[in-house]
Amino acid sequence: MSSREESRQALVLGASGLVGRHLVLALAQAGAEVTAAVRTAESGARVEQWLREHGLTRGIRTTLVDFEADPIVAGGPAALAHVTEIHNCAGSYRFGMTAHEARTANVGIVERLLDLAADLPDLRRVVHVSGYRVGGQDPSSLPWSDDHRAAVYRELGAYEASKVESDLLFQAGAQERGVPWTIVNPSSVIGDSVTGESDQLIGLATTIEQVWDGTAAALPGGASTFLPVVTVDHLAAFMAAAAVDPDAVGRAYWVLDDDTPPLADLLTHVGRHLGAKVPRVRMPVGVVKRLPRALTKADPETLTFLSADRYPTASAVELADRHGLRMPDARVSLERWADHLAAHRFGAAPAGDRRFVTAGGLRTFELGEPGSRRVVLPGLPVNADTWAEVAAGIGARAVDLPGLGLSGGTGVPDWEQWLPAVLGEEPADVVGHSIGAAAAVVAADRFPARVRSLTLVAPFFLQAPMGASARLRPLVRTYLRHTDPARLSRQLTGAGASAAALESSVSDLRRRSAGRVAEHLARAASTQWRRELREALARFGGPVRIITGADDPLAADAVEQLASVPGVELVVVPGAGHHPQLTHGRALVELLEGSLAPRTA
Repeated sequence: MSSREESRQALVLGASGLVGRHLVLALAQAGAEVTAAVRTAESGARVEQWLREHGLTRGIRTTLVDFEADPIVAGGPAALAHVTEIHNCAGSYRFGMTAHEARTANVGIVERLLDLAADLPDLRRVVHVSGYRVGGQDPSSLPWSDDHRAAVYRELGAYEASKVESDLLFQAGAQERGVPWTIVNPSSVIGDSVTGESDQLIGLATTIEQVWDGTAAALPGGASTFLPVVTVDHLAAFMAAAAVDPDAVGRAYWVLDDDTPPLADLLTHVGRHLGAKVPRVRMPVGVVKRLPRALTKADPETLTFLSADRYPTASAVELADRHGLRMPDARVSLERWADHLAAHRFGAAPAGDRRFVTAGGLRTFELGEPGSRRVVLPGLPVNADTWAEVAAGIGARAVDLPGLGLSGGTGVPDWEQWLPAVLGEEPADVVGHSIGAAAAVVAADRFPARVRSLTLVAPFFLQAPMGASARLRPLVRTYLRHTDPARLSRQLTGAGASAAALESSVSDLRRRSAGRVAEHLARAASTQWRRELREALARFGGPVRIITGADDPLAADAVEQLASVPGVELVVVPGAGHHPQLTHGRALVELLEGSLAPRTA
């Protein structure tokens, strides 16, 4: 072979999607020259940025594609004469489409793709992504009559029917045009096997979210209901290998993990991993299909996926073995995927660096700069999300305390083991807000070598005691479980402007943390604990800055006590109350950035 014949020149359609991005990365890492076909220049820029963030140092090409144009790519086949392989990840994975929408998105793309492929002089393979429930179609059944097509779309739903039809048309069209082809039939695609990363939030992800947030009354399926999964990185690696495997020409492969637990067991395992209350009731598939959607919360089009069917995976296993590909452990991969989904609140918080870590044996949520020596400990009844902008502004990480926000654990009793693990070995600048200020002082008192400085924002133990109602745990718990963002915003700040910033806090309170918050508030009213915290603060020898809002002042006796303590600075934020991170974030960033040690220290 000549060097040109040996080189891989890959065109990836649908390069901006979950599978497409990972495939571009896998192909480039395998040495292929990649052209990513995207619908807009902005989409192409996002793909390139994602690749850089995931360690790709070499460049790729991008080209715009319009599946309703002729040709679909500017310049037509002549502009792509160098391409040796095409990967088709384009289409629409969405339920609730009309038949016309689904056919346009999934069937029309296949027809135009094959027209392009047939005119490429160096093309050696087209790899088409189909689906594990629709693969294995017999192309001799074409053409479909209008009546038959309508019946199939009624029976299967628009999405699955369009995938069946596109699978048939791809095989028939490729054979007719003499295009060498390979079909990949993946199961439910979950996140990366190492990081769990995924932005695909329908199908199985929706069911996991219902378990996580407590809205699932029962688990769907029986002991044999099989909804297999495959990690996106394994699928991408398989496609990259299949495109150059000579035995894969004219063959279809079912790519899925045969060791995926039965659906109800899968949901139980993931739910327990997430610390959710998993329903004990299991609902047979037949019952799920007969119940109204208002009760099941399941899209009717997803119900055909609830099946005991198994799939012919032997050939895919053989191909993977030939190329040294090993299927990642299903349960571990599911846990990592679920962690990513929960950390990003199932799409409600898609941006930023968010993750679960293990600290002192506890599942702990943190956001912001990983490993930062600037650590923010949030207060009550809010979570780390309310500190996200401030943390980003000062290059910190904000960490939910045990039992609060998204972190596991029970609360203050966990601090002894949890705090040193969160802080790490090197000295940190600790910013504690409200109850977080107590945790910061405890850390400085018990582990002084790990705390370089203390910044206490609205430290409750230096302020006037709360009213007696804070001790009424059932009342507080009930209020917090039934509040809404606007109401909580008014309660905390006096206005409803912070409602959007409090949505995730309200979600946490409703889902699991209202009782823990009530317990912490009752403890914060303890005269003895407040005295102990003041004494511990006085023992700390490092720099201390105390930030309060003008509308949330320190107690007079605390001001008098602190006035005689060297190294303590008192700062008042005009117009702020107990939650300046919600109302005066920019001012808080400036104050913190000006007082903390340099980020590189």
